[in-house]
Amino acid sequence: MTHPAGLTEGVVVALGERRVVGAFALAGARVTSAEDPDQVRAAWDALGPDVGLVLVTTEAAAALGEAIDTIDAPLTAVIPS
Repeated sequence: MTHPAGLTEGVVVALGERRVVGAFALAGARVTSAEDPDQVRAAWDALGPDVGLVLVTTEAAAALGEAIDTIDAPLTAVIPS
């Protein structure tokens, strides 16, 4: 969804190990727990078009590799460890 002022609106998703991303639920993020590379990739592939920002753990970013840099990927930030 696009805001009239040109700003993008969307859901924030925190993706990665539960011990790292769990607290992001307190800030209103949709938490998606993924404990291994296969779960990370499956969760990434299941992201909907309503997602505006994905916060990923360093382990999740490593599992996703170049997928987070593709032109059609949602805005993604790696949570520092």
